[in-house]
Amino acid sequence: MAPVLQSSQPWVEKYRPKQVKDVAHQEEVVRVLTNTLETANCPHMLFYGPPGTGKTTTALAIAHQLFGPELYKSRVLELNASDDRGINVVRTKIKTFAAVAVGSGQRRGGYPCPPYKIIILDEADSMTEDAQNALRRTMETYSKVTRFFFICNYISRIIEPLASRCAKFRFKPLSEEVMSSRVLHICNEEGLNLDAEALSTLSSISQGDLRRAITYLQGAARLFGSSITSKDLISVSGVIPPEVVEGLFAVCRSGDFDLANKEVNNIIAEGYPASLLLSQKIYLMSRRLEYANAWLK
Repeated sequence: MAPVLQSSQPWVEKYRPKQVKDVAHQEEVVRVLTNTLETANCPHMLFYGPPGTGKTTTALAIAHQLFGPELYKSRVLELNASDDRGINVVRTKIKTFAAVAVGSGQRRGGYPCPPYKIIILDEADSMTEDAQNALRRTMETYSKVTRFFFICNYISRIIEPLASRCAKFRFKPLSEEVMSSRVLHICNEEGLNLDAEALSTLSSISQGDLRRAITYLQGAARLFGSSITSKDLISVSGVIPPEVVEGLFAVCRSGDFDLANKEVNNIIAEGYPASLLLSQKIYLMSRRLEYANAWLK
């Protein structure tokens, strides 16, 4: 086994974009937010979309660019709503922070520092409905001194009174080309060797989630050293090998019940979850449809 790499910092944090303009594959979002930064007049915002597409990164980048390192800690409250999601948190921690007025402040260079604070609520779709309703009143009362950034995967789980008070930004799943470009950049920085097959496998098992791809890459580097193969990535990711998925559906198409039953028993014996098998197959089919549509065009 290869020696563990020296750096203990997660690569997800190490290579997280520090500015809005560096967020990948979200051109429309970046364009609008860059214009917003120049005026420093941010509305309440709601970022939604699949995981690993840059929602939290964008929210943090906005806050850092507005306040700089001098004022960031005093002007920004970060909460993960999956942990702090009850009504008591809204009535105490959030309301207390939101109620305190601040001045325009001074910072060195960059964008003008606005006279308000920012509360970032990550995974806001995990908040209870009571907590969201309590938050609505807080947003109304302290809108002049506090802005709210909601981050979620499912916008349908945000109550309409909250969603209607926010500017909405949809984040798209990252394309394979964008993911490959970012992954190869990290490989160059970390001295890793990733062949074309391994790169394609990493994009496939990550399913458009760049955070997941970087985590898999770092895990494989720690376990297997600087030369990483497709098999290494599948091993650290915990996904079902593609040949197992294809094998099962091939015997199902054959119409041979005994053969299909044997294949199912083998999969059960290996401990592969059925939900993961189906999700991987659906993802592979969707990618094939995308390639077919691109070819027809």
